[in-house]
Amino acid sequence: MAGEDGRSGASEATGAEAASASETPRATRCLPFEDCVAGITSALQDPTVRFLRERMEKAGCPLPPRMFKAMNCSSNKLAGSYGSGHGITICCDRMRYQDEINQLLIHELIHAYDDCVVKNMDWKNCAHHACSEIRANHLSGDCHYKRELLRGFMKMRGHEQECVKRRALISVRNNPFCSETVAKDAVEAVWETCYNDTRPFDRAP
Repeated sequence: MAGEDGRSGASEATGAEAASASETPRATRCLPFEDCVAGITSALQDPTVRFLRERMEKAGCPLPPRMFKAMNCSSNKLAGSYGSGHGITICCDRMRYQDEINQLLIHELIHAYDDCVVKNMDWKNCAHHACSEIRANHLSGDCHYKRELLRGFMKMRGHEQECVKRRALISVRNNPFCSETVAKDAVEAVWETCYNDTRPFDRAP
């Protein structure tokens, strides 16, 4: 369960990050730490969060008690991250609303699900990372048009795929094992297959 404070929330070497500073500016009115911890507890009751946790358990990957870690990531540019074997970090000094916490957990749980069910998952492999980022951004609702409007992206038609690709590229580009060119090539190479892979959902929510 969440609760421990920390000085940094850097993404693990074998994991995936949520949102980069280029799209999620540092919150000036973030939730107090104790409210963030309470928000994580509340987010665990979100129907989509519960669904993903249940599917992971059925896949043979039950979540450990301390899977979710609340931290103050003052020196970090991320909203949160997933690290294989380390769990999900929520950067409380970037959380402003309950919806942001819910959304972050859904995004990172999709990474955790991929880590569970994909054979030989390697987060240092740019194509593997790109596939999971495409799926997480597509299936979590990160690219809903209302969220895009809040980010300042006004395009209404075709915005969702453009957003998924843009955000996936940002995350893979931040992988120390992937240069910008390699990240772009990886996203393009796996795009069709991974965008259309909606597991564990029957279709994209």
